Amino acid sequence: MNRSESERKRNRPPETATIRDVARQARVSLKTVSRVINGEASVREETRARVLQAIDTLDYRPDLSARSLRSARAYAVGLVYDNPNPYYIIAVQQGALSVCREMGFGLQIHPCDSKAPRLAEELHDLVRRSRLAGLVLAPPMSEHVALLRKLTAYDIPLVRIISAAEDPRDGFPCVFVDDRDAAYAITEHLIQLGHVRIGFLWGGKQHRSSPERYKGYEQALHDYGIKLAKELVVEGDYSFDDGFRGARRLLALPDPPTAIFGSNDEIAAGVLAAARAGGLHVPYDLSVAGFEDSPFSRHSWPSLTTARQLTEQIAQHATRLLIARLRGGDIGNEGFSPELVVRGSTAPPRPRH
Repeated sequence: MNRSESERKRNRPPETATIRDVARQARVSLKTVSRVINGEASVREETRARVLQAIDTLDYRPDLSARSLRSARAYAVGLVYDNPNPYYIIAVQQGALSVCREMGFGLQIHPCDSKAPRLAEELHDLVRRSRLAGLVLAPPMSEHVALLRKLTAYDIPLVRIISAAEDPRDGFPCVFVDDRDAAYAITEHLIQLGHVRIGFLWGGKQHRSSPERYKGYEQALHDYGIKLAKELVVEGDYSFDDGFRGARRLLALPDPPTAIFGSNDEIAAGVLAAARAGGLHVPYDLSVAGFEDSPFSRHSWPSLTTARQLTEQIAQHATRLLIARLRGGDIGNEGFSPELVVRGSTAPPRPRH
């Protein structure tokens, strides 16, 4: 073997790099590498940069589960959810996972039944059994105050994602989403197009987002001097099927709505299907709006007017807030307000003869 080949072999990153390889590459001790991986502040910036460069060069991936077992600290967090909307869940998972990877934590996904009578005990067992450092709670668990109190009594660090018009300042760390303001903007858009008969299809009432969106709808009607017609409001869940059924019910009224606001994009997609089944042209016979800006809104025909909710970013911030708290920091609660996105599913109502 000639000298150049020998050098190439010596400098080639190992197939599976170890912490010893990182320490050798960065010319530091194993303890220093461990401190950098754990995000400890006692490492000089020059040394930290050298270790991070070695980790990147060697493509080193710490074994988070083994690290937790060797240490008194836990290096994984849990994401807890119960939501029928798969697009929401995928976005939440992607957001939480991206931050965990960046911060050197593992992520355990835990779907559960938000109505389970022993949910607090189930989550306590999960944290203990899986050695989790804390939990990110998605709706609707994040909005159950009794559950939050029990988890706090178990000394489980948590951050929740909730629907709220403002920071609740109730002592439970959160990222809050102003669904009410966004629903107001959607309803106002329909009113300004000339719609007066505007139907509203609820999502699941166990989710705080649904009444918050209804309050925005109700307030916009009130502010524009339009009387709330109770026959135009239909209860349901966050699903395509409930959107279809609710729309069929509204369109069968003697005086049907000229626009329907579905509490999420799945509901609104169901409304589009019901309109087609009834021979209606969207948006000229019926305007349709949704909420969340999920793939349903972009892939439907016509594409849906909706409110863009940055679900992945919301989950990222919630996870970052949790890890900051675990490390003794506090970056504070943050609010997000979904933005109105106008697309082809809404237009001025066609004059009735």
